[in-house]
Amino acid sequence: MNRERIKENNAIQENYLEQDLYVPASSWFVAISLVVALILNFLPLPDEITFLRPDFVALLLAFWNINHPDRMGMGVAFGMGLMMDVGNVSILGQHALAYCVVIYLTTVFGRRLRLFGFLRQAPQIGLVLFIMQIVIVLTAASTGASFADWQFFIAAVSGSIVWAPMSWLLSLLLQPKPDPDAL
Repeated sequence: MNRERIKENNAIQENYLEQDLYVPASSWFVAISLVVALILNFLPLPDEITFLRPDFVALLLAFWNINHPDRMGMGVAFGMGLMMDVGNVSILGQHALAYCVVIYLTTVFGRRLRLFGFLRQAPQIGLVLFIMQIVIVLTAASTGASFADWQFFIAAVSGSIVWAPMSWLLSLLLQPKPDPDAL
């Protein structure tokens, strides 16, 4: 049993050491990706499938905080949350608090999450999104709003499904370009 754990830990460490190095993300790239995520969150969908839409802003906040923590912080998360609250005409600060929780959790678990590949990160990101949604529900309930039904939490599942392809795409964009002058 212990030998299997040791082998698994060694495999994780080797995988961590073999990870690709990324070009540092520019502030413009991070800002444009967050604006695109905000637009995706505000796109109108039919009422029958709206509950399936993941929170793209939360996903991108988590991605940037895990992979480039120097580019992401509570201030950005709070500002994006206020924009979501204004856009959704919801309680001011509801999403801001939830996004700050996402930043906190991905900061706490960031080192651990970086050890895993995108597919192994997905369930953990799903848990972070689920906790974020609980914060949203509790914030709304504290003001007297009715509790959301179970369909509200499906967005956490769809977010964890979208995590791997979204992270792969962003990582692909951040890989260094081959140097034409290299031998």
